[in-house]
Amino acid sequence: MASPPQTSATAPGASRAAIVWTLILTSAAAFMAALDNLVVTTALPVIREDIGGGISALEWFVNGYTLPFACLLLLGAALGDRFGRRLLFGIGVAVFTAASAAAALAGSSGQLIAARAVQGTGAALIMPLGLTLISAVVPPGRRGAAFGVWGAVQGLAIAGGPLVGGTITEHLSWEWIFWLNVPIGLALLPPLFLRLPESKGPNDRLDLPGTALASAGLFGIVFAIVRGNDHGWTSAGVLGGFLLGGLLLAAFTAWELRTPHPMLPMRFFRSRTFSTVNAVSLLTLAGMFGSIFLLTQFLQLIQGYSPQEAGVRMLPWTMMPMVVSPLAGTLSDRVGGRPVVAAGLASMAVAMGWLALIAEPDISYPSQVPALMLAGAGMAMFFAPTGAMVMGAVPAAEQGIASGVNNALREIGGALGIAVLAAVFSAQGGYETPQRFTDGLVPALWVAVAALVVAEAVLFLGPRRPARQRSGDGNGDGPSAAVPAEAGAGV
Repeated sequence: MASPPQTSATAPGASRAAIVWTLILTSAAAFMAALDNLVVTTALPVIREDIGGGISALEWFVNGYTLPFACLLLLGAALGDRFGRRLLFGIGVAVFTAASAAAALAGSSGQLIAARAVQGTGAALIMPLGLTLISAVVPPGRRGAAFGVWGAVQGLAIAGGPLVGGTITEHLSWEWIFWLNVPIGLALLPPLFLRLPESKGPNDRLDLPGTALASAGLFGIVFAIVRGNDHGWTSAGVLGGFLLGGLLLAAFTAWELRTPHPMLPMRFFRSRTFSTVNAVSLLTLAGMFGSIFLLTQFLQLIQGYSPQEAGVRMLPWTMMPMVVSPLAGTLSDRVGGRPVVAAGLASMAVAMGWLALIAEPDISYPSQVPALMLAGAGMAMFFAPTGAMVMGAVPAAEQGIASGVNNALREIGGALGIAVLAAVFSAQGGYETPQRFTDGLVPALWVAVAALVVAEAVLFLGPRRPARQRSGDGNGDGPSAAVPAEAGAGV
């Protein structure tokens, strides 16, 4: 069967079949990538017992994936814009699948971390280009619902990682949490190239200096974050990473302002919606990733549940995105994304505070269920509208790089949250006794609450109504005529 014809940035006349195939394929690939952010969390105690290591080693099994994921997202988006989004999306799926097999075959912690890094590289192609491929076929008025479906799948993967990892670890072995990706990836590749329309960005040149500066700058900052607990936040290596990364990102900004073909047009940040949503995404993922990292260990190490039992007990959190995300996406099409995201942030903050207040070594599971459900609903209300808000704040032809920016900041937030909450946990508690673990967990959860409260404040400081922008040339901070200015942003 011949592949579909190449399209421009949008395909307003796309058939229903094209829309359905795009949602299925991009959501399935996003599920794999998002799942592997946290799928190892319920396996961490087993991996720790198998190959040893303290909390810093456990962080690297998570952050070994997050580091290249965060640093290469902008490069992935730029390559897709230049060479074809479907092509690079397919390459990302293939790389991710092969790296999953390598992780499953890893015989040492070093090999596992290396394979996780290659997985993160593949995910850096999958995540930003998936959103762009959806935008290319879904009409503007229905993108909120489409992103709601995509967000539901991603939220399910993030919250469902503990259950999937726990069940597989208990009944098979922790290696099988990676083998799971291989048949999924292989099944996705043929229809991906046969069914998805191709699209490219507006520039036919690759901004190599900008790409190198952005990737190196992000690497310096994220690497410093994930090394902070090991080496001390004031150590020369960590401070040097922050300083060098900051200088490289400053050089990247200066370069982008002067080059005629920028990878990331700085005018994006003149959109208050774009800037606000990205700041909120970073803070939200910091609070949620760090919390899940510790709560899944609490259920196993302190409350005595097996990996599968711990995963099952996360189901109130896991299942809520499946129910709430499509509803939240549809609602955001009608009332705008801002009030839906605000409700989601408030729900997550209340849930984390609730868990912090009731946390005790012998706490009953039923008393945790309402807070877990509230956290899952809040996550769904956050993920569903933010894709439409980001994509609606920039010209349609440049949505690939906008998606890359948003996903990069989410991953940086996730790495930061795990590092900071683990540092708070280590300073106040430890693994020695159940009470010591709880002593560390409670203040860490309050730090997560603080991150979510700050995210809520940032959201309320952002714009309250859509900006009016001239269209057609893409020179403002809003989209071109194909996507009305700040359409779907709902702020």
